Amino acid sequence: MPLLEFTSKGIYCKQADVYLDPWRGVDKAIISHGHSDHARWGSKHYITHEINVPIIQHRLGKISVTGKKYGETFSINGVQFSFHPAGHVPGSAQIRVEHKGEVWVFTGDYKTQIDGISTPFEPVKCNTFITECTFGLPVFQWEDPIKVHDSINHWWAQNQAEKTTSLLMGYSLGKIQRLLKHLDPSIGKIYTHGATEQMTQVLRQFIDFPETELITRETTKKAVEGNLVLAPPAVLGSAWVKKLGQLSTVYASGWMAFRGARRRRAVDRAFVLSDHADWQGLLSAIKATGCENVITTHGYTDLFAQYLREQGWNARTEKTQYEAETLETAATE
Repeated sequence: MPLLEFTSKGIYCKQADVYLDPWRGVDKAIISHGHSDHARWGSKHYITHEINVPIIQHRLGKISVTGKKYGETFSINGVQFSFHPAGHVPGSAQIRVEHKGEVWVFTGDYKTQIDGISTPFEPVKCNTFITECTFGLPVFQWEDPIKVHDSINHWWAQNQAEKTTSLLMGYSLGKIQRLLKHLDPSIGKIYTHGATEQMTQVLRQFIDFPETELITRETTKKAVEGNLVLAPPAVLGSAWVKKLGQLSTVYASGWMAFRGARRRRAVDRAFVLSDHADWQGLLSAIKATGCENVITTHGYTDLFAQYLREQGWNARTEKTQYEAETLETAATE
């Protein structure tokens, strides 16, 4: 029997009677990170990285949860578990599972680029590596993020000179904070939507961010004019946005690498910036583990597994209920 198996409730370790990122409520859940497809409500007890504790409490409400440090080993019925940096978003972790000399690693979601807010990805040696492959095609090759952030600040400065408000959109957990961390506050004020402000406040205890101001009913068009607004993509076209006046709209996502993606998202500009590994990042991460077996779980699973088999890995796919980020789902988180 394998150390981890894929069941109707999630990835299950029978020896420890525990699930990894289950998609149904279970007695005990080990959670890789705080995004809603990996940290779901309904389990009796959660174990996660200590930074992820306030994140999932904010999202799931009153829950029973235990926080662990990176590299801290804990045992459940003779099975050894530990969390290791995944670099995806703050508090994200790969989950290492060891029993009788066999080691599996479940990545959750991860990226190999350094973003300035998440603990950088660290390869973990293992026999079997369970990997996402959201951007598992050779077409996805990320640009240096420093250049992307410089371009975003240049865009904002141009808008500010023209007294146009800049609306910058991204995921409320991870992407927004990454964008905020690298904004130049000397250009102007940074305003936020309620959803992004709440999550940013949760993370301020761990990360030094520029100052932000929440947009309220009392906030006027004149106040935000020429400044920058951070918001989730779901606000586009809403009454909330229409109150902001003349806007230049931007969406930041790995999917902006696809031609036509900006048009489909109905934004003025787009920046390619992802919290997932690109093609080379996926391959380098897998190689660094020294694993013999690879299981692909969400994304371009079949194509990526086929490529890995051609390169000599024992690779297969498994179905899960994790949502590989797509151009459509990326607009709702």
